[in-house]
Amino acid sequence: MTFKRTVIALLATLWFGPTAQAGEVTYHRFASEILGRDYHYSLYLPDGYHETNQAYPILYLLHGSFGSERDWVESGGIEQVADRMIRDGIIPPTVIVMPGSESWWIDGHNEAARTALLDELMPYVEETWRVVPQREWRAMAGLSAGGYGTLNFVFERPELFAAAAALSPASYHPLPPRNSSAWRHPAFLDAAGNFDEALWQRRNYTAYLDRYLEREEVVPLYLSAGNRDVYNAEHHARLVRQALAPHQPDLVEMEVFSGGHTWRVWRASLPNALAWMGRFLQGPVPLEALVEEQTVNP
Repeated sequence: MTFKRTVIALLATLWFGPTAQAGEVTYHRFASEILGRDYHYSLYLPDGYHETNQAYPILYLLHGSFGSERDWVESGGIEQVADRMIRDGIIPPTVIVMPGSESWWIDGHNEAARTALLDELMPYVEETWRVVPQREWRAMAGLSAGGYGTLNFVFERPELFAAAAALSPASYHPLPPRNSSAWRHPAFLDAAGNFDEALWQRRNYTAYLDRYLEREEVVPLYLSAGNRDVYNAEHHARLVRQALAPHQPDLVEMEVFSGGHTWRVWRASLPNALAWMGRFLQGPVPLEALVEEQTVNP
């Protein structure tokens, strides 16, 4: 080892201890019968995953419109942020799944993304990787169209999620602004190529809200947006918060950041979103305990 590398190694030891905790990002896919193609997803495994005999909490992290399963890794810095927050004890060691979708996370005109996520992706990854397949260990978050999808999923299926975060959610009501990509996205374009307003209203969070407010399960929710968002996401996020505040006054949080509908805002709000969800997620459990519980309560 050269002198320069030796100094760097010594400094790293002083700063982070004997070894700096570092997670691992890998890329995967499986055959989806619902989509009729491979379902791609990126995967973050926390430091120590391969050495421990534990089952972990899981976070589903959704990308935005016309995005991909690699966005949160390549633009969001999720690996570095998660490493730091786990190391500092702010969030429990967590498996993070970042699925790819060609829709807005709905059963739209181009693909059944909602059904594929709920009925294929979630069962597949929770059987493939060592996670606890129970509500108290499961969370969901997303940005823009992924925030739209997050709100839809947690309001429709609150029994599945312990916490959620929607960053600059594209949950526009009653219709998206004219500059939104929703107007040209295949998910919302009918056979004639026209934007399907009725589909938007059937799939937006407002279609699930009343039933959610009647249920016992409450999903703690973090919201954020930029104060110069070109789609006025701040206003629409406030509408969500306003609707939830009487129902869960201490379990809905909103932050406004300086900026627009950009990765700068999403990177700035990511640590607080993770910290919020980390408050409600249970930590890793010994695999033996999970197997015993599943045997007793199949």
